[in-house]
Amino acid sequence: MSLPLLVMIVAFVGLCSLGAAIGPAMIAGGIVYLLVSGQDMGLAAEVILNGFYNSFVLLAVPLFIFAANVMNAGTISDRLLDVSLAMVGRLRGGLAHVNILTSLIFSGMSGSAIADAAGVGKILIDMMRSENRYPPEFAAAITAASATIGPIIPPSIPMVLYALVSNQSVGALFLGGVGPGLLMTVALMIAVAFVSHRRKFPVEAPIPWRRIVVIMARGIPPLMMPVILLGGIYGGAFTPTEAAAVAAFYAIILAAFVYRALGIVSFFRIVVDTVRASSAVALIIAGAFVFNYVMATEQVSNALATWIGGFDIGATPFLLLVSFLFLIFGCFLDATTMLLVLVPIILPALTALDINLVHFGVVVVVNMMIGLITPPYGVLLFVVNSLTGIPLGPMIRETWVFIVILLGALLMMIMIPDIVLWLPRTLGYA
Repeated sequence: MSLPLLVMIVAFVGLCSLGAAIGPAMIAGGIVYLLVSGQDMGLAAEVILNGFYNSFVLLAVPLFIFAANVMNAGTISDRLLDVSLAMVGRLRGGLAHVNILTSLIFSGMSGSAIADAAGVGKILIDMMRSENRYPPEFAAAITAASATIGPIIPPSIPMVLYALVSNQSVGALFLGGVGPGLLMTVALMIAVAFVSHRRKFPVEAPIPWRRIVVIMARGIPPLMMPVILLGGIYGGAFTPTEAAAVAAFYAIILAAFVYRALGIVSFFRIVVDTVRASSAVALIIAGAFVFNYVMATEQVSNALATWIGGFDIGATPFLLLVSFLFLIFGCFLDATTMLLVLVPIILPALTALDINLVHFGVVVVVNMMIGLITPPYGVLLFVVNSLTGIPLGPMIRETWVFIVILLGALLMMIMIPDIVLWLPRTLGYA
């Protein structure tokens, strides 16, 4: 490790320890590297500008964030909740199953785990807590766990970022997430069924069939969003980035004109919230551009690939090792940072071992989503805590059963690549 690289890492870690945001800390660390190595510090600005200018796919990120915010502000999420209640509310522990199914449906529109938890999550927790039907900590735990499905089912903001650093097809990654997302849904519902029967959770009152027909009809317009998005992408009507714009436009049409639940004031608030969230992501991306320039200059990726090549290790053991490391990193690091900084470092090693990059991309995103509910840096746990005031300690104790079941699903994805690759291959994308 060279002296400039060591100084950069020390500067970055030091700034983060003092409470600096990750994005500005990475940019500052990169500038320190340029200064110590005797390079022009203006290179940092050049790298950032060139990175954003050449990354058209990044436009999808703020557009998907905007679409999710619009759906949360209108009555769209309420209608999706009614659809889920009609479908699985009759099961024991019905509201917990509704929680999972709503996350699955909502994930086909938002692409964000945090948007899922912050949107319908609070509504579901309040429903589960009413009349002491479910322990508050269990309601919070299943809400956080089910929100991890959000970025796996297309569209997915993390997969857009992975496509940026790996130069893979966004369409292939979106298709690759369908099987794993459904697997995670089934796994969580099995866990809920086991816990519900063991702890005698209630069964919801059955909804008359006539009422179910009405609920399903009311839910058709928002349910058409993923159909329009995926149909347009794979039918060649528009690119994934253009699909994000279509999602935002469709959400506005539904919320403002069909359901009349979006006014001028709330629309302005949504725009402000979207700008804030997008700016935070953009700062991390900018810092990642600088960090990746440093890693390329120092040839860290090539050195890692050469080092790994010295071991007699196959693709599957390597995936297991990398998954374990990402699970550990996920306890402390932000998912966006890991995607943009750590993934580019190991890409040459993946190529040397002939690992399919679409398979790896989906696996690593699932890794990071599990990290969102893993203490001590489980972001989704903090989001649910801030929304509901439910203490973190009891919530974490209830979350472990879901972490274990999701780890089992992740292991299946690693050992059986066709769970990820069958659909992309069938449609000619991988």
